[in-house]
This record gives sequence, structure tokens and C-alpha cells, in this order.
Amino acid sequence: MKSSAKWIPIVGVLAVILAVSIFIYIQTSPSHQAKEAVEAFYTFEQEGKFSDSWELLHPLMKDKFSVGHYIQDRAHVFMNHFGVETFTFTIGDAKKLKDWKMEKGAKPLQNVYSFTVIQTFKGKYGHFDLHQNVYVVKSKDNWQVMWDYKK
Repeated sequence: MKSSAKWIPIVGVLAVILAVSIFIYIQTSPSHQAKEAVEAFYTFEQEGKFSDSWELLHPLMKDKFSVGHYIQDRAHVFMNHFGVETFTFTIGDAKKLKDWKMEKGAKPLQNVYSFTVIQTFKGKYGHFDLHQNVYVVKSKDNWQVMWDYKK
């Protein structure tokens, strides 16, 4: 009995080490980091901090509209036209894509993660959900948000 009792602390320490290792692995996994970028982007949008969300866009996205134009459009369309002050959102599971293009003729990007984001609005036109596929790619040290422009 005494010999088995001395294994209990060792097993406990190993269990803690295993749990911490799994937690660190999940937190540093590319899919988790990509999802955190999407979470940050839509949290900024939810708070009306459109200049901050614009900063999380990939440079190819920033080429599509200036920060001023983006701020004006996002606030005008999503908040003013829909008659809402904010929204809630959910982010689906990550799907890893080998090669993805933002639009026809664009250079394919590697190691892209795709998420379906559902924004829920409750405003003067009722309750509705907006579904959008969002793509996240690592550029330098940062994960950046992109949308699909293929027609």
C-alpha cells in the first residue's frame, strides 16, 4: 500500500504537465490564432471601431477601399440602414485551405483558414442574420482577414 501511494503525486504532476501542454498547443495552433483574428475583427466591428477592424484586413483588402471609405460605409450600411446600434456574431469551425484566391486572376495564397461568420442584427427591419465566409491568412507575423470577391 505504501509503494502505490508514492505514485499518486507523480501521476498528479504528469497530469498537470499534460493539461498545460495541451492548453499551450491549442492556444498556439494556427487555426486557433486565425480564429482569434476573426474574433478581434468582428469585436471591433461590433463596437463600431471600424478603423481598428480595417487594420486587421489583409493588404489586398485594403487596396479595395481606403480606411476613411471603409469607416463611412460600414457605419452607414450596417448601423444606419439596418437601424441597429450593434450586433452579435458567431464564428464557425476552421477549415484549412491549401490554395485560395481572393478573386479571379489573383495569386493563390497558402495556408488559409476559412470561417463562416453569422452576424445577428435586431433593428427597425426586424431580426435577421447575415452569413459570410471569412478567410484568414498569415502575412508576416499577423493573421489578416479577407473576403471572397470571385464572381
